[in-house]
Order: sequence, then structure tokens, then C-alpha cells
Amino acid sequence: MIYPSRSGVAGIFALAIWCVQAMPAFSGEADVVDAAATRQPDGTWTFAVTVSHADEGWEHYANRWDVVGPDGTVYGQRELLHPHVDEQPFTRSLSGVVIPGDVARVVIRANDSVHGLGGREMEIDLRR
Repeated sequence: MIYPSRSGVAGIFALAIWCVQAMPAFSGEADVVDAAATRQPDGTWTFAVTVSHADEGWEHYANRWDVVGPDGTVYGQRELLHPHVDEQPFTRSLSGVVIPGDVARVVIRANDSVHGLGGREMEIDLRR
């Protein structure tokens, strides 16, 4: 068997530490993992959004998701009033969302009580 020299082991260890430090911090943010939009007969929209987050309890949980237009306008927000520690991922709906007819796409983003925004988002094409 061939073993790395003492300096080789130190180099491998230093490289491993550098790689971990260079990695972006994505853990802990709320991710949108699925989303659907349905246009209602009255012209409003209903959104069903599935969020995944490692809820830890009242101090750290996914607490909201938003429907956002291309110019940053927030057309709807679904407040999540409690942690979903034992229900992951979870889906919640929001009805009655008014979106102007010239808006063809929206982004769904989630927020958590510690990190805020920053997790995976999902774009929905409203023209289909």
C-alpha cells in the first residue's frame, strides 16, 4: 500500500478546508420545490406552492412565500403562521391574486424567519 507523505496529508487537509470555506452557504433557506397557477373565471389567480425547509420550531421556520412580477411588484403573499417541522415539504394555496393582463411570468419565492429570502425560486408562465 502507498501512503501519502506527512506533507501530502497536510496538503489534502488544507485543500479540503479551503473547499468547504469557498462553498456558498445554501443551507437553511426555504426552497420553492413546486408551484402551479390557475386562472379563475373572475380573472384572479390561485397559486398552489410547495415549500421545503428544515423547520426547527418557532425560532426558525419558513414563514412566507410571495408571487412576484418581473419588475419586482409583489402581487400576493401567503403568510405561514407556524412551523412545519413534521410536514416537509408542504403545500399551501393562495386565491384571489390579481395580476395585470400584460404580465406573462411571475416568480414564486419563499422566505424563512432567520435567513429571509435566498432559497430556490420557481418561475411560472401565465400564458399557458
